[in-house]
Amino acid sequence: MNNQPMSHTLEITILSAENLSTNKKSLEGNALFVSLQSDSSNDIYSTNVDSEGGGTRNEKLVMELPLDARFITAEVKCKASKGTKSVGMARIPVSDLVGHHVHQDQVQFLSYRLWDSKVERNGVINVSVRVKVPEYAFPVMGMLVAGGGSNGVVTGIPAWLSYQGQL
Repeated sequence: MNNQPMSHTLEITILSAENLSTNKKSLEGNALFVSLQSDSSNDIYSTNVDSEGGGTRNEKLVMELPLDARFITAEVKCKASKGTKSVGMARIPVSDLVGHHVHQDQVQFLSYRLWDSKVERNGVINVSVRVKVPEYAFPVMGMLVAGGGSNGVVTGIPAWLSYQGQL
């Protein structure tokens, strides 16, 4: 039986998007939102549109990141008269979020340069990221014990789980 997770669960909080513009005009006060997508999944995670125009701030997204993902694309968008318009995009390397130097359940604060469709700098996105500890679903395993004052069943924890420091 393989109890290894198929993905990492990330809690990504969009703290802010700063210094955004379109056609050399500041986007301060515009209705903005952020979408996230990994390179190995079609799932898109989006913040709510900030209808008050203060920008997307402190909104948490819980994202399932496949183990084979190499980067996450964060795209800042704004409401336009004809739908939505991409304001800036950043590619976040998964190695910045998950790896040997990053501990699970540890919050990291990161900033990435945003690039517009003309491949020009267009602001910065600030995020916090926490890799959640996986929750394993183990069947209850036990063995009968002769005698004793209990119900006769002893439940054990798989040795590999406690060895990896997961308990």
